[in-house]
Amino acid sequence: MKASRPGALLLDGGDTWQGSGTSLWTNGQDMVDACKLLGVDVMTGHWEFTLGMERVKEIIEKDFAGKIDFVAQNVKTNDFGDPVFKPYVIREINGVPCAIIGQAFPYTPIANPRYMVADWAFGIQDENMQAMVNEARGKGAQVVVVISHNGMDVDLKMATRVSGIDAIMGGHTHDGMPVASIVSNKGGKTLVTNAGSNGKFLGVLDFEVKDKKVSDFRYKLLPVFSNMLPADKEMEALINKIRAPYESKLAEKLAVTDGLLYRRGNFNGTGDQLLVDALMAVQGADMAFSPGFRWGTTLLPGQAITREWLLDMTATTYSFATVTEMTGETIKTVLEDVADNLFNPDPYYQQGGDMVRVGGLTYSCNPVGTAGNRISDMRLKGQLIEAGKKYKVAGWAPVAEEARNQGNKQVWEVVETWLKAQGGRIKPRQLNTPKIIGALPNKGYVV
Repeated sequence: MKASRPGALLLDGGDTWQGSGTSLWTNGQDMVDACKLLGVDVMTGHWEFTLGMERVKEIIEKDFAGKIDFVAQNVKTNDFGDPVFKPYVIREINGVPCAIIGQAFPYTPIANPRYMVADWAFGIQDENMQAMVNEARGKGAQVVVVISHNGMDVDLKMATRVSGIDAIMGGHTHDGMPVASIVSNKGGKTLVTNAGSNGKFLGVLDFEVKDKKVSDFRYKLLPVFSNMLPADKEMEALINKIRAPYESKLAEKLAVTDGLLYRRGNFNGTGDQLLVDALMAVQGADMAFSPGFRWGTTLLPGQAITREWLLDMTATTYSFATVTEMTGETIKTVLEDVADNLFNPDPYYQQGGDMVRVGGLTYSCNPVGTAGNRISDMRLKGQLIEAGKKYKVAGWAPVAEEARNQGNKQVWEVVETWLKAQGGRIKPRQLNTPKIIGALPNKGYVV
């Protein structure tokens, strides 16, 4: 729904703020000012929760009050199951009462540290979603839209199980969908869309409402050509104000890359390869794991690696660098668990993201295999990994609570040390990707 058109709303499914944008949450007023300029009226959450329960509630209840609605039907208290946030809002758009229901990232306590949301329960919660749809319809809503951070596959399945939703406008898996998927369910049909991430697209959805129900729709995925559009003066001023105290540190050049640095492959990217190479070198590890995060910007050969780029790739609220001794059996278990989160044939057991990035270790992966049987032929320097042997494994962004009290450096500190030791130039990274079995040729996999 387009904010610049009278009587419309701009809805945010979460990914617009992902990565460095989440830093806006450290200052609630900056977030309000940015949303006001963008025209955001309603939003749901994902990375915002990694600021911790108290800070999230403070911003929503204090800074957002009367300005921005934060909705999430699937976040409840652990003790009594009470809703933590408003499940939905009803807004009148061009004279038509429209309900906007929030679906926050359902796997927050698993994919992110549990201690940050210790008192809250998440999940998909189909039954409660159906109850909220029915309740909103009962209050007169003629249009029901869900803003979701499930991910595209989960949204598609949810659309088959919950009826009465006119459209799900989703985020999390960063899919830029040029057309809306039309999903049939027992109550009719539901549109499912996803508008990518990082402000690269704007999903515009128009409804025609007749006899108090949707009779037709028009959906467009509009690309945002940021380099071709003049900067909005007010937004530019806000960004400059927020950046000013940190500008010199962010702009510091740490090195120059001789190769393309990107993050987006299903199994690895050269930006992540740089991270694991640095972690192994600085910490003397046999191998390194880096989370399958999807945010971060691309650098072309010859461009400077600045501290801002490094933070753009690594800045979370729990980016501690770690070194752990693991047996070969444990290493396989870790890889199998991540693979099942990604490739389980049931979307409700998928958590989005990409495969953990691996440095030093080579292996084969069968995405269409069964749980526990997708990873094979694990080798270190050509030698098969032994199940009972211990290996030194570097990593970062641990979800375990004890990791925050161990005094470990932040991952960007470790990588910065390595960058500065390379003599000013970073050679092209040799990409370490697994051998894919059983699923190729499949243009959906990026290896």
